[in-house]
Amino acid sequence: MTAPADPAHEAALPEFPMRRACPFSPPDEYGEMRENDPVSRAQLKVNGKPAWLVTRHEHYKKLLGDARVSANLKLPGYPLQVPVPEEMLQAVPLTFLSMDPPDHTVQRRMLAPEFGLRRMRALRERVQEIVDHQIDQLIAKGSEGPVDLVSNLALPVPSLVICELLGVPYEDHARFEEWAWAIMNHDISDEDRGVAHYELDKYVDGLVTAKESEPGDDMISRLIEFNRAEPAVEHSDIVSMARLMLVTGHETTANMIALGTLALLEHPDQLAAVREDPELMPRAVEELLRFFSISDAGTARVALEDIELGDVTIRAGEGILPLNNAANHDETVFPDANTLDLRRESRSHVAFGYGVHQCIGQNLARLELDVVYTTLFRRLPTLRLAAPVEELRFKDDAIVYGLYELPVAW
Repeated sequence: MTAPADPAHEAALPEFPMRRACPFSPPDEYGEMRENDPVSRAQLKVNGKPAWLVTRHEHYKKLLGDARVSANLKLPGYPLQVPVPEEMLQAVPLTFLSMDPPDHTVQRRMLAPEFGLRRMRALRERVQEIVDHQIDQLIAKGSEGPVDLVSNLALPVPSLVICELLGVPYEDHARFEEWAWAIMNHDISDEDRGVAHYELDKYVDGLVTAKESEPGDDMISRLIEFNRAEPAVEHSDIVSMARLMLVTGHETTANMIALGTLALLEHPDQLAAVREDPELMPRAVEELLRFFSISDAGTARVALEDIELGDVTIRAGEGILPLNNAANHDETVFPDANTLDLRRESRSHVAFGYGVHQCIGQNLARLELDVVYTTLFRRLPTLRLAAPVEELRFKDDAIVYGLYELPVAW
């Protein structure tokens, strides 16, 4: 079965992205599609073009494990999530996330050792020091009244960690955080997004150039040395990798820190469970990742050949959005999926994607979330929200879901 391609039919398609009616649940349409039309067409809000939405866990994994789909955002039909003028799109070099093998394989091989379990275990003590320091500052400010957890903990912790890993001066964090926000926001103007891309590229290019002359003990320097020993990429590729790590290394984890804290405060029975059994925290982290699935459409693809998926034929050149949030709430895999259950076995979730492009920084994210949640609720056992949930501002206007502020008190 294929969807009709006539203009009248396309005009009647549902619009994507769809908003969450409840901040703790996927859009209502996801459940309906997953049940009745699991591979279905939608119209992209950003440009009015059609794309396939994939909502079942089984189909999601099958598609992302298929070599006949491409992550190359320059290909016609690719379902862009933000408006990008065609001339800008074609001029910008592909990042690691948008490359297909073998180019993707080369860069992943360079980056993989930086995020391996051995390096993460060695990093845990330093992450703990960073978290303790930020909570010290949070407590000091708390005597004055409610404190914003986003700006005082959720954002500084991953920013500090990724800056140290990359060898980026933390005093520059406000600039690259602002650029990252502009690049990932649905509603910002093309001009402002272009300026953000340009300024971020110029900044990271300067860092890489400096480290080519004076390397240090950091990820960018090690990538440079690796490439000198086994030449595989160009200077611009290292700039691209560094830029990607800088942006994704803080934005996603910062949002999960804030959302996870909010969820635990709003589900006191679940918070009590991890307080009674601290060994439960790694499982709790997986469940929170599944529950929110903040990078819902971060696995966008375009078909290189005709693909049969369920009872649908996706034609070559058509855009596809395998939806993390829909797959992670598939009741056949996660019974009572809309309920937060920190004792649930959630390791089969796809919050980090699936296949060759599965998030390379997932071990770092898990480490930071584990340390932050454990330390925050141990040191501030009376932590509470300082504003009603309905008054909080959620990032419905961005590619990555999250919170703009989270006022707390204790």
